[in-house]
Amino acid sequence: MNFAGAPLTLADWRGALADPGASLRQLLAPLLAQHHADDTAWILRCNEAFIEAQLQRLDGLSPASLPLYGVPFAVKDNIDVAGLPTTAACPAFSHAPQRHATVVQRLIAAGAVLVGKTNLDQFATGLVGTRSPYGEVPNSFDAAYVSGGSSSGSASVVARGLVCFALGTDTAGSGRVPAGFNNLVGLKPTPGRVPMAGVLPACRTLDVVSVFALTVADAAQVMAVIEGAQDEPVFQPPVQRPGWFGSGGDGLRVGVPEQPGCDAAIGYASAFDDALLQLLDWQVQPQAVDMQPFYEVARLLYDGPWVAERYAVVQPLIEQEPTALDPVVRQVIAAARGFDAVAAFKGRYALESLKQQLAPLWQDIDVLMVPTAPTCPTRAAVVAEPILRNSELGRFTNFVNLLGLAALAVPSGFSSSGLPFGVTFIGPGGSDAALAALGARWEAARALPLGCRLREARPADRALQALPACEPSLQIAVVGAHLEGMPLHGQLLERGCRLLARTSTAAQYRLFALPNTQPPKPGLVRVAEGETGHAIALEVYEMPLAAVGSFLALIPPPLGLGSVQLADGRWVKGFICEPAAVQGATDISAFGGWRAWLASR
Repeated sequence: MNFAGAPLTLADWRGALADPGASLRQLLAPLLAQHHADDTAWILRCNEAFIEAQLQRLDGLSPASLPLYGVPFAVKDNIDVAGLPTTAACPAFSHAPQRHATVVQRLIAAGAVLVGKTNLDQFATGLVGTRSPYGEVPNSFDAAYVSGGSSSGSASVVARGLVCFALGTDTAGSGRVPAGFNNLVGLKPTPGRVPMAGVLPACRTLDVVSVFALTVADAAQVMAVIEGAQDEPVFQPPVQRPGWFGSGGDGLRVGVPEQPGCDAAIGYASAFDDALLQLLDWQVQPQAVDMQPFYEVARLLYDGPWVAERYAVVQPLIEQEPTALDPVVRQVIAAARGFDAVAAFKGRYALESLKQQLAPLWQDIDVLMVPTAPTCPTRAAVVAEPILRNSELGRFTNFVNLLGLAALAVPSGFSSSGLPFGVTFIGPGGSDAALAALGARWEAARALPLGCRLREARPADRALQALPACEPSLQIAVVGAHLEGMPLHGQLLERGCRLLARTSTAAQYRLFALPNTQPPKPGLVRVAEGETGHAIALEVYEMPLAAVGSFLALIPPPLGLGSVQLADGRWVKGFICEPAAVQGATDISAFGGWRAWLASR
């Protein structure tokens, strides 16, 4: 537990450092004094000289000049820090990097102060936090239970208030499961969004650096500092701006597992039911989702050829000195020997097929809300059945990176056994900013204490100061040939548009069938006040702003893009027609829309 009155969140640190008499060294001293040698959450604690060198770089700078000025943080010990060894929780693998990982360099440049490197399931292989020669990391609420892994130490030090935030890594849930088990926020970005240079991967094509924090606002601020993977050649994901982002959540469509299968014995089943009630309180009716295709994706991670990526990382060690590896980790990674190049391609084909099967789901829902983990095992249970207990924890996490999705784990409450329970919001790749905004709304509604009951949260803790980048977009209403299934709908698909709503205009419009147009098109005109109008059926799409210009160039006269009022009173951009062009055209308004008029013919 942190000492009384210690700065915990970024808001705390900003407030403390704004005091004219504040001393960064004095603020850090009590926190550093709590770093005890027998604390298994740490693999290495930075010595006084290492920390002082960082503080000297901040001397003379204004706290307001850097977003993370003086804020203490830790990193998982598979992330390089120049001058400190990287072990990946394997002493025989220890090496001394000459450069900071890109994410570490960006944090230090933003003013953050590194105070140590944290324990992990060896080579980031595990979701339990017990597979390390440096000791098991216990759950911060009840030491009989696991902390979650592999980023066990990072979650533990944040939950106990020893640092403001910590970096983990996430391949199969390592940045989410420990967050759920320790009442934390775990922000797992879209794969490819954060630079991975200087990060020892578990699976290079899937791994991301994740952020553990006490609040969504803090995690989002840190992500805004470290994101941007210009030096990462694997792939560059798009960023998105979902239509519901910025709307306050109105009309949000949330999918939930059809059969969540949470552990009733420790109160997780009722805790998830309580989370569903929160959605209903928001006037959101959750939609049941068949999770079987997601589970088939998840099986590819450990039962498929992706385990060979883990083998590639440790190949010299496992072949020359296999006993240097944790026995369970060795067993998991050695399974790669059963796969060859043919299996790798077959696995890739299977994944692409499942991606295509799951793609339509994101037209029906905006986000998927799942339990972060369906259960929390005791450390004794993991000792008895290490593989089985670990695999249970990945039910709702293993598929996410394989599908290129974004995810945010947030606290949801406490189970009847007293353990924290969390949910994870999952969205399409690039929806990181929208998930953070949704998560901030969620934590405000749940009103839970910070971390390991460090203190109650305050409004300032939750105030979003920054968000991950998102792509500007424009909502465009279509009424005719661009409707789904119509001849010009492909122009929307080519530009990566996403259907947001099928609705209608306000009742002040008329629709006309324009003569001599190919393909046939209607014209939408707003009537003058006092004239008879109709509500006209339309579809609203989200279009990346960068694609709007090329779309405009395709629109022939007498049509154009203007402002259209929807049935709920909102205004969006949409197709309108020059009034002169409808003179003598057939008024089809009574049909209520283009599709209905075509059907009548």
